[in-house]
Amino acid sequence: MVGLRARPWARLLVAALLITSFSGDKANRCKKAQVKTCTECIRVGKDCAYCTDERFLEQRCNTQAELLAAGCRLESVVVMESSFEITEETEIDTTLHRSQVSPQALRVRLRPGEEQHFQLKVFEPLESPVDLYILMDFSNSMSDDLNNLKQMGEHLAEVLRSLTRDYTIGFGKFVDKVSVPQTDMRPEKLKEPWPNSDPPFSFKNVIRLTQDVDEFRNKLQGERISGNLDAPEGGFDAILQTAVCTRDIGWRPDSTHLLVFSTESAFHYEADGANVLAGILKRNDEECHLDATGTYTQYKTQDYPSVPTLVRLLGKHNIIPIFAVTNYSYSYYEKLHTYFPVSSLGVLQEDSSNIVELLRKAFDNIRSNLDIRALDIPRGFRTEVTSKIPKTKSGSFHIQRGEVGTYQVQLRAIEDMNGMHVCQLPENDKKGNIHLKPSFSDGLRMDAEIICDMCSCELQKEAQSPYCSGHGDFMCGHCVCYEGWSGKTCSCSTGSQSDTVPCLREGEDKPCSGRGECQCGRCVCYGDGRYEGHFCEYDNFQCPRTSGVLCNDRGRCSMGQCVCEPGWTGPSCDCPLSNATCIDSNGGICNGRGHCECGRCHCNQQSLYTDSICEINYSAVRLGLCEDLRSCVQCQAWGTGEKKGRTCEECRFKVKMVDELKKAEEVVEFCSFRDEDDDCNYSYTVEGDGSPGPNSTVLVHKKKDCPPSSFWWLIPLLIFLLLLLALLLLLCWKYCACCKACLALLPCCNRGHMVGFKEDHYMLRENLMASDHLDTPMLRSGNFKGIDRVRWKVTNNVQRPGFATHTASTNPTELVPYGLSLRLARLCTENLLKPETRECDQLRQEVEENLNEVYRQMAGSHKLQQTKFRQQPNAGKKQDHTIVDTVLMAPRSAKQSLLKLTEKHVAQGAFHELKVAPGYYTLTADQDARGMVEFQEGVELVDVRVPLFIRPEDDDQKQLMLEAINVPVGTATLGRRLVNITVIKEQATGIVSFEQSEYLVSGGEPVARIPIVRRILDNGKSQVTYRTLDNTAQAKRDYVPTEGELLFQPGEAWKEVQVKLLDLQEMDSLLRGHQVRRFHIQLSNPKFGARLGQPHTATVIIGDRDDLEQNFKGQTLSRLPGPHSDLGAPQNPNAKAAGSRKIHFNWLPPSGTPAGYRVKYWIQGDSEAEAHLLDSKVPSVELTNLYPHCDYDMKVCAYGAQGEGPYSSLVSCRTHQEVPSEPGRLAFNVVSSTVTQLSWAEPAETNGEITAYEVCYGLVNEDNRPIGAMKKVLVDSPKKRMLLIENLRESQPYRYTVKARNGAGWGPEREAIINLATQPKRPMSIPIIPDIPIVDAQSGGDYESFLMYSDDVLRSPAGSQRPSVSDDTDHLVNGRMDFAFPGSANSLHRMTTANAAYGTHLSPHLSHRVLSTSSTLTRDYHSLTRTEHSGTLPRDYSTLTSLSSNSSRLAAGVPNTPTRLVFSALGPTSLKVSWQEPQCEQALQGYSVEYQLLNGGELHQLSIPSPSQTSVVVEDLLPNHSYAFRVRARSQGGWGPEREGVITIESQVHPQSPLCPLPGSAFTLSTPSAPGPLVFTALSPDSLQLSWERPRRPDGDILGYLVTCEMAHGGEPATTFLVDGDSPESRLTVPGLSENVPYKFKVQAKTTQGFGPEREGIITIESQDGGPFPQLGSHSGLYHPLAGEYSSITTHTNTTEPFLLDGLTLGSQRLEAGGSLTQHVTQEFVSRTLTTSGTLSSQVDQQFFQT
Repeated sequence: MVGLRARPWARLLVAALLITSFSGDKANRCKKAQVKTCTECIRVGKDCAYCTDERFLEQRCNTQAELLAAGCRLESVVVMESSFEITEETEIDTTLHRSQVSPQALRVRLRPGEEQHFQLKVFEPLESPVDLYILMDFSNSMSDDLNNLKQMGEHLAEVLRSLTRDYTIGFGKFVDKVSVPQTDMRPEKLKEPWPNSDPPFSFKNVIRLTQDVDEFRNKLQGERISGNLDAPEGGFDAILQTAVCTRDIGWRPDSTHLLVFSTESAFHYEADGANVLAGILKRNDEECHLDATGTYTQYKTQDYPSVPTLVRLLGKHNIIPIFAVTNYSYSYYEKLHTYFPVSSLGVLQEDSSNIVELLRKAFDNIRSNLDIRALDIPRGFRTEVTSKIPKTKSGSFHIQRGEVGTYQVQLRAIEDMNGMHVCQLPENDKKGNIHLKPSFSDGLRMDAEIICDMCSCELQKEAQSPYCSGHGDFMCGHCVCYEGWSGKTCSCSTGSQSDTVPCLREGEDKPCSGRGECQCGRCVCYGDGRYEGHFCEYDNFQCPRTSGVLCNDRGRCSMGQCVCEPGWTGPSCDCPLSNATCIDSNGGICNGRGHCECGRCHCNQQSLYTDSICEINYSAVRLGLCEDLRSCVQCQAWGTGEKKGRTCEECRFKVKMVDELKKAEEVVEFCSFRDEDDDCNYSYTVEGDGSPGPNSTVLVHKKKDCPPSSFWWLIPLLIFLLLLLALLLLLCWKYCACCKACLALLPCCNRGHMVGFKEDHYMLRENLMASDHLDTPMLRSGNFKGIDRVRWKVTNNVQRPGFATHTASTNPTELVPYGLSLRLARLCTENLLKPETRECDQLRQEVEENLNEVYRQMAGSHKLQQTKFRQQPNAGKKQDHTIVDTVLMAPRSAKQSLLKLTEKHVAQGAFHELKVAPGYYTLTADQDARGMVEFQEGVELVDVRVPLFIRPEDDDQKQLMLEAINVPVGTATLGRRLVNITVIKEQATGIVSFEQSEYLVSGGEPVARIPIVRRILDNGKSQVTYRTLDNTAQAKRDYVPTEGELLFQPGEAWKEVQVKLLDLQEMDSLLRGHQVRRFHIQLSNPKFGARLGQPHTATVIIGDRDDLEQNFKGQTLSRLPGPHSDLGAPQNPNAKAAGSRKIHFNWLPPSGTPAGYRVKYWIQGDSEAEAHLLDSKVPSVELTNLYPHCDYDMKVCAYGAQGEGPYSSLVSCRTHQEVPSEPGRLAFNVVSSTVTQLSWAEPAETNGEITAYEVCYGLVNEDNRPIGAMKKVLVDSPKKRMLLIENLRESQPYRYTVKARNGAGWGPEREAIINLATQPKRPMSIPIIPDIPIVDAQSGGDYESFLMYSDDVLRSPAGSQRPSVSDDTDHLVNGRMDFAFPGSANSLHRMTTANAAYGTHLSPHLSHRVLSTSSTLTRDYHSLTRTEHSGTLPRDYSTLTSLSSNSSRLAAGVPNTPTRLVFSALGPTSLKVSWQEPQCEQALQGYSVEYQLLNGGELHQLSIPSPSQTSVVVEDLLPNHSYAFRVRARSQGGWGPEREGVITIESQVHPQSPLCPLPGSAFTLSTPSAPGPLVFTALSPDSLQLSWERPRRPDGDILGYLVTCEMAHGGEPATTFLVDGDSPESRLTVPGLSENVPYKFKVQAKTTQGFGPEREGIITIESQDGGPFPQLGSHSGLYHPLAGEYSSITTHTNTTEPFLLDGLTLGSQRLEAGGSLTQHVTQEFVSRTLTTSGTLSSQVDQQFFQT
């Protein structure tokens, strides 16, 4: 409340507060707040106060300390005071056998932003009462588990007795909702779903918690199993009823409540959509609904509870769950149990035989963990509990029972929420009863409230006060003027102009000094307090400063002077009044040798050995005093030393010779030195303060300490003995081999060997060189023991002094290539030397990933490129190891940092996870290189691979200097250190180049043939290297990459490079169906006297011939270079992004005298003909108005009077990112009135790479204004543009916003407002643990972790009879269904995506409102019928050929195909094959497993006689070989069809034995993937179109596809089709189908290795009411059927162009039929279905509006 209390001692308190004043930013926060009232002020922050003093002239809103310092009276200061009171506190009694906390209740009131800390004590006894309730799944699959449980009643009691003497035990059972589709509703099945079973039920409390174990065991004996249909069970209904029905279950208030949940199946949860009732049933009301028999009664009217609901209710009722589940369902509950603060999870054996041991471990785990969490906390509060006790992974505390634990609790009142002040929140968000509850006890109850009271002075305002001239209200000590009036007493009308004379200062002509306005004869200063004074003459920014800080930050500027804080003085408040900084170590002031002034000691006598408090610095004395006095003591006492003679008179002190000196500890310093004249030692002492003056005396010992003269005769004897020992060692070395070997091990004898280069000069002729490097031998002489490593460096162009230094200083930020060579810790194989092999690709990827991880810490470095592998001859014992050569682009200035980083990791033997051999590396810059080589033990010679820097601009004779720097490891000394290398460039024999810079090639041509010409200068041979480089065309997708060498024989002037082109992928419709692709061919490394001419880089452009002629009009294929000019090409072009729309482009001037430069730049991927031209007079230019995050190509040429010179090499640069635009349409899939699935599209302009999305949602009122704060959810996976939101408020409108983030930040948001109650509901079909985020609208906190999120693959264990979820990631979780209406064909164009994981056939009936749709581009098609004639397909479609027909109906009793194959690798040569039991009317008799190599070989067959064995282990497989496995089942009716799968175990093998895996190496499984999702389009009542995408991982080259069509339930022969070609998307038109019949389609890719895995889909074309397909009687006038055969009709449909508004999609489509029928139809429909294998129904409830 408001504090107006005054006390006599208040002034002292205020002074103390001022000394420890708050920091400037806190004071400014209150002072700078734009507030008008007292209440607004105190809500700014917890430190803010308000002054109500009428005479106070300063800022009224400030901290209390600042207000008092400014002159406000204490009784006039208004503050809001918090309160904290413990209302109930009973001490913990450790003798009681129950959980306890202390305190039990408290009351707290906090200001916004304020915290309150207190302690909470919790006691958990060694033994406490335990209530154990077993909740068991009673579906048929748990029958053996129930039998075991009946026999274990006594064992359970024993476990409980080991925990406590006071226990109860109870039992409940559950199955699922007794409704479709969970339960078979046929009358006979409702009576007995399985033989000898009870009728189905949802949940039943069988045995209330009891202490009578015999009663428990007896009642359990009479229980029988029940059953249901689907795999997930309704256990969540049972858990909720168990928690809330406290009286019926029998939970005791002071006991530990344990709930054992036993099942082998997954679970249903709220709106999971696996049943048709999802979204129809109302939300669970969280109440108890058990009848007199303990049976749950509301299963038909209420939905399952959600996971957040269970977490909240179990915590509220002190119930700790123990999940005892089988291996099949373990992955579901592994994630589920982590959401409970204290819980346990155990794997139950198939028959539950280990449940007792499982419970024992769970009890031990639970008893040692304690969770403390806040329940029912208002949104305005935050709590945090900490302790010295360590926490577990789930966030609970690890406790020791029987001891009292102390926990620190922090309760904080937040200041604002999402931009809204906490006091503006609803009342229940600012106050409430918080329940701080430990796991096992009732907990602490806190009555908490945020102080948002109004100031009392505002409640006592005087309206139209006379003090305010009747024009305002007097409130809180000042006038609050009405509109139109101002001034202290509201006496001045803001519209009147008063006399300015009172506002003129003497000698000035401007009112208020020009710093304010004159209102009513009074100056109102500008600057928000900067100017003050009667005439605004003082500037509060112009007071004295200290170190640039106004008033030394120890005061405030007022009226032009510093008003210092207490304890400070001086013009700039830089002088402390306290002597604290002058106090010495003895507690005195300045050690008695000076006085304290302005916080500093001023010593009476300055000395070198006194510190800032006039204290002698004895450490400094000891370091220099003896040496300072030495020469003077020596000359005065003995007449020796450097000052002997006249200079001795300069000494400032005198010496006194004494017989005895004081001990060292009694004097300041005891000094002793040797006199050089007689080699005797003399000593003296220093006393006093250590600084002898003119009258001081130094005491010197009379006697010198001289060495005895009798030992000199020993010196010749020692010399003689040493010579004799050396002679003996030499004889041993010469004549005794054993001694020689022993002596070599001594370090002193191991220094005789040397390393050095073999030669000191090499002369090379460039035209005869076949390589750009020189292998220079280095020798080791003498002893070859041990390892020697030698550092070396080579410098280019040493004949030009300072050349390398000048080059390095030209542009330090310029990117230059650094060549890097390392020796890997693995042997080299032939495959590594072939760039096309898989082994080479894998190692290249591994090397680049690890090296990029290391070098990315270098600023400006790019990713590695041009990685190759080789062997290094003459490398000692490691010459069979692999050498990697790669190139790193980095700034020129980063050379030394790169060298240090490389040496560091080479010495460590690893770059991240890449192992390298220490002792070898080479780092090559543009003008020099450094490296290291290693001599292993016994190695005499190694080669140093020296780069020669061969470049066209080299001098005719250039010099390189190779130098051995040092031997960092080893004992060798350097011998020949320097090698001079001379490279002579003779007259070029030929100039090799392309004819032109661009070549146009049609996309239909199989090979691009690019000519290369040589201009012969001297008839001889020439050689160049060529290689392809990506641009917009990508290697292995658009063309086959190639590189090699071209050798021109004498007389040859023309060669040709051939590049194989691949089939173009599907054209981009945005580019009118045609997209131009480019790649480059680059010439390099000229040999045998060849030189590169211009252009030596060419661009190959692939496209359609017509478009190429149109896009490149004016260009010809025979374009030749222009006449030779004296101007050269600009050198070293460099581009750097200067922003999101700017690039800075610079270069070095060429030879000649250019008049200017012409820059050409264009978007990478566009034609150069579309380039922009820019003229510049200087060698740099700034490109502006560019697109963000876009790659640009650019080049430059010089021009002069003689014309244009050649262009520079091409440079690429990418602009920086900008924030993205708003996301695309928001679509809502309404699951129920409280659950919706929100999805959105990627922003139209990403302006970079999208990294995350933020979804906000919150309630709005009728005016669409927010009610409370918006809730935020961060979706950090940009590919998952979908969110499931639960627990929304019913019948309430919500505002949803979505915005995207890239590297530049967050973009604008897309908004939609929707009320779920007004939208149509759609049942959803989501996996039990979906692959999309789910959030709970009622939970608190921003960016909370998602409730569930999983991308794991669930696999069934061996022997399980449960189906597994498909592990094919290509399957879509959600389907897609689009509608279009081509009117001429009277057909309904429909698309859906099916998933083969389940075979459920649903006929969704779409209703009412449009939520989302997508545009579908429909191309021309011809429908085919199975008649004698064959139709003609257009070129957009593959050729269709009917292969065979066979019967798909199985004979009675023959088993079906095993439903799924699962492979598990056990080692590099063995794996486990598992499958699911197939359906069969008769009993199975066994299985047959066959396997063989995919490319042929011996067929192996395994016979499995046991039908219960559904897995087998296969040994002795070949590593890195693909195998085909086939499994089929047998019954009395015969063998069933087989299931086939292809698998490969990949592992590392020995280089000399490719069939032998390396011991301990990693192994992985790989399998070819199935084709992409199947998309069906209905064309007519008896035909449809099927399309699919190319497999992501095909096994070999794709030759075509095998498509099988058969009735899902049999009836007609199956038909197979072969679709030729390898397109990104393939299509097939299937005629001759029947209406209302489900068909199963299977698609397999046919590759060079055989057939890959299948993709399955089931589809049904249903008619309305069984009538004709196109009949839509309720929409007459829209469609008119045309006469003639359907097979002869060609339909042309244009693209649907949708537009979107507020989450709704209205698509208009123009329908034409040969000019005879034109209709405009606007359709409104729901476009998303989530069935996994759906049935399309033409019975669609839609709204059509004819325009």
